[in-house]
Amino acid sequence: MLNTMAQLLIGIIDLVAAFLLIYGLKRMSSPVTAPSGIFVAGGGMLVAILASFLYIVGVRSSAHAHLPLNVGLAVVALIIGGGAAWWSGKRVAMTSMPQMVALYNGMGGGAAAAIAAMELLGNQAQGIPALSITLIGALIGSVSLSGSLIAWAKLDGRIKQALRFSGQQVVNGLVMLATLLLGGYIVAMTQTGGVPLLSMPDLIYLFFGLALLFGVLMTLPIGGADMPVVISIYNALTGLAVGLEGFVLQNPALMIAGMVVGAAGLLLTLLMAKAMNRSVGNVIFTNFGTIAKSKPGAIAGELKPVDAGDAGIFMRYASSVIVVPGYGLAVAHGQQKLYEFVKLLQAAGVAVKFAVHPVAGRMPGQMDVLLAEANVPYDMIFQLEDINDEFSHTDAVLVIGANDVVNPAARTDKSSPIFGMPILNVDQAKKVYVVKRGEGRGYAGIVNALFYADNCDMVYGDAQASLIKMIEAVRGLGAAAA
Repeated sequence: MLNTMAQLLIGIIDLVAAFLLIYGLKRMSSPVTAPSGIFVAGGGMLVAILASFLYIVGVRSSAHAHLPLNVGLAVVALIIGGGAAWWSGKRVAMTSMPQMVALYNGMGGGAAAAIAAMELLGNQAQGIPALSITLIGALIGSVSLSGSLIAWAKLDGRIKQALRFSGQQVVNGLVMLATLLLGGYIVAMTQTGGVPLLSMPDLIYLFFGLALLFGVLMTLPIGGADMPVVISIYNALTGLAVGLEGFVLQNPALMIAGMVVGAAGLLLTLLMAKAMNRSVGNVIFTNFGTIAKSKPGAIAGELKPVDAGDAGIFMRYASSVIVVPGYGLAVAHGQQKLYEFVKLLQAAGVAVKFAVHPVAGRMPGQMDVLLAEANVPYDMIFQLEDINDEFSHTDAVLVIGANDVVNPAARTDKSSPIFGMPILNVDQAKKVYVVKRGEGRGYAGIVNALFYADNCDMVYGDAQASLIKMIEAVRGLGAAAA
């Protein structure tokens, strides 16, 4: 048992860590203060990790012989894990950020599941409440781990399509029911002292196996267009699992951090689902994001390619321009050239704004981070609900790599899988230029009616290369014009 002084010190440190985590999260709510908020929250996590070494004071005398080895392993694990995270964080490209977030979500869930496994296999969770909470945390953490790994594989292109089969929802439901019944059986056998059909360790292993399987089965049928919501769901599940295991361990820092992350993830999930005009259940249990087969000739009009330089000159002489960034901009690493082009337009007296859709990109907030990386002022960036009414009286819109979030089929085509999803009203502008690598479809796999509209021209090519041509064309007008 811990002595009173050690308990007091750990409690104070955990309280400080919890405050830093909450304060850091609060600062992350604004793009201006988000960088410092990340450091503050990271400091809180570091403090909580260091405080965990104080539990050495309470180690049983029978375990003292293993203490140096265990402490050494913990330090080595921290060095390897921290070093790998630092290295990967410095090297990861903006386009790979969703994959990294999915992996980190999974690791958090896996850590919570590992804690639960140690508690269960070591028979540390005593009593129905503690045992039940441990099993629930194990279930949620395992689902988050395996589901996040599948989400990573989808985002990374290793799993190309959603996997669906007849009766899939029934199978998923049976797997979840079996997992819950097995958990209840473990609790019953533990409390009554009965003889289980299998040994208790085997039952625990089977429980984790079913939970991991359910995470895989739940994520495989979800389409690519839903990945931002899926990432958010697993973020919430990871936080909840950590909070539950913190309760089992009676660790205030884990409880508070888990609850804060879980609540934030849940709120973000609801906001993302609202942005798509759908419920979370609709995301999980329906086929949104499926590759839709559009009938040839179903959309009136034709694609009209134009030169990037001509598009740049047109926008130079416009009074107002709205820029809509998308994943293609991140792929091309064109954010710096985009802002360079925007500054040329501003120097010529053009009013320029950026419009960001809540689910643009592959994860929540990816476009905001992309623009911040190029030092775009925050007061130039507007969310969907704040700018949507301005498109109808805007001279020109420049869409770079975005597709589904500007597809008017969401308003007009009831057969479209994105019908009802709020979109940016780009089609209402006087002129639209879409920078796109080719004639491929968006992440939802459907044809975009905007591209065939009379007021829309297509600029084919890499986003960065196209922006360079626009810059050269505007500068070629001369200093007086530009």
